[in-house]
Amino acid sequence: MGNTANYFGLRPVKHINGSSWNGLTEKCYVGATYAPLLYIGDPVMINNALADSDATALHTSVELSIPIATTAAPIYGVITSICSSEDIADKWVKKPASTEAYVNVCVDPTVIYHIRDDGLGAPAATWPFLNAWLIQAAAGNALTGLSGVALDGANVPATTQTFPVTIIRLANLPDNEMDDNAIWEVLINTHQLLNGGVAGNVLGVAKG
Repeated sequence: MGNTANYFGLRPVKHINGSSWNGLTEKCYVGATYAPLLYIGDPVMINNALADSDATALHTSVELSIPIATTAAPIYGVITSICSSEDIADKWVKKPASTEAYVNVCVDPTVIYHIRDDGLGAPAATWPFLNAWLIQAAAGNALTGLSGVALDGANVPATTQTFPVTIIRLANLPDNEMDDNAIWEVLINTHQLLNGGVAGNVLGVAKG
């Protein structure tokens, strides 16, 4: 039947101990000066720009985390929903450009995610427990609010420590084949709540 290319970003599914994801998130802040759109399933990192800080200091300020060239991409967590205010009921499909918002973020470093690969590599049985890049494979979906972020198959998964996710296995889902656009289980490798010694992946972020 073949896999589809309907990207959804990173989707939390379970913890590494085998239990289902408990649904707990942290409410984070996105400043009005931050221009990019944000979608459900987008990976985010701590935003160290002073202009984007939460004036109350009650919420971590975040921004999109996608690798640029060979730069490491630290990740603080993954967006699970977007709100126009601190009231969780005021939900948006996406975070509009240059608009203050609050995003609920799965920040638990023990969570395993599903993510679809971009269909540009050659998925293989050797991929599990290699590290991989993430890539903006498509624009976020304005109707569903889902991210267009995918696992970068063209940049072949490797043992490189700075790659942001570790592939655990092919997701055991109906009609999910080990072929282009397959769905994989991954764990965040460059999590900002863990000091793994990777450049940019240390506790304590300088504001500037």
